[in-house]
Amino acid sequence: MPREQQLVVSPKFMLSFHRAVEKDFSAVNQLIVDQLQSDVGLVENIGQYIVESGGKRLRPVVVLLSALANSYAGDKHIKLAAVIEFIHTATLLHDDVVDVSTLRRGRVTANAQWGNAPSVLVGDFIYSRAFQILVEIGDLAIMGLMADATNVISEGEVQQLANAGNAEVSEDIYLQVIYRKTAKLFEAAAEAGAVLTGGDRAAMASYGKHLGMAFQIADDVLDYLGDVALIGKNVGDDLAEGKMTMPLIYARDNGDSAQRLLIAETINNKSAESFAEILSLVQGSGGIDYSMDCARQEALLAKQALNDLPESTFKTQLVDLADFSVSRLN
Repeated sequence: MPREQQLVVSPKFMLSFHRAVEKDFSAVNQLIVDQLQSDVGLVENIGQYIVESGGKRLRPVVVLLSALANSYAGDKHIKLAAVIEFIHTATLLHDDVVDVSTLRRGRVTANAQWGNAPSVLVGDFIYSRAFQILVEIGDLAIMGLMADATNVISEGEVQQLANAGNAEVSEDIYLQVIYRKTAKLFEAAAEAGAVLTGGDRAAMASYGKHLGMAFQIADDVLDYLGDVALIGKNVGDDLAEGKMTMPLIYARDNGDSAQRLLIAETINNKSAESFAEILSLVQGSGGIDYSMDCARQEALLAKQALNDLPESTFKTQLVDLADFSVSRLN
């Protein structure tokens, strides 16, 4: 893409937590565009394609809100927010290859458009760019935090892959996977804001962890309830990928032998052909309600972690973000 045609990327719509940090958020978006420049055209094309595809960019927003809620007055939070988004973007590129996904955020995935090899390699480029920015920030504690987070995320990806097609995955194992794969980056984003200011790292890490858990559980519910036009992915993808998520685990554990057999066959075969039947089973078992109750409990724990944080607009938006994680439609 010619550089003169590049646009500052932004979410498809602005929410209250975006508006609370609008100036800084705009700076993050511009930095993302600047840092995606490369002399290799394919790198720019794929990188720009996935970054400009939309999304709410909640993880960089968490960095900004956390830093500002802890009274940060510098500008390193801008770079740090971009780092978090780059790490997330790289994992998306790799995820879509592993999951053989064809749709994300309502658009054809990069691997479906350019192929698996370019997607993996550009994901590597974006990962390495994130750590180049970390070197510019020059904070050893933050470097350690990000290195640990990316390692845990990788473990989660491998664990999820190993569990694909296994209908016996327990709720405990499911929770381990979503913590590593999703919640860990939210945790690092929130904790990093406190690191910049010398604030309460444990409290902010707890907020980010529970926010991420709430977000992922709700996301897994959307796979059974969502409209593809809203959620931006094919409904039933989790079944097609052989993933046991919380709604289905609950239905299995509370179903009869015939229902358990249907779930086992569906997951073992990695097929969404029985989606309508599985959906009816999940809804009838109470799996949706149970999962959303768990998500709301995680959101409550996230908000409780902020109890000792001084009152501010940014704290209010962190609270609102926790509520949003379990009330969103996509």
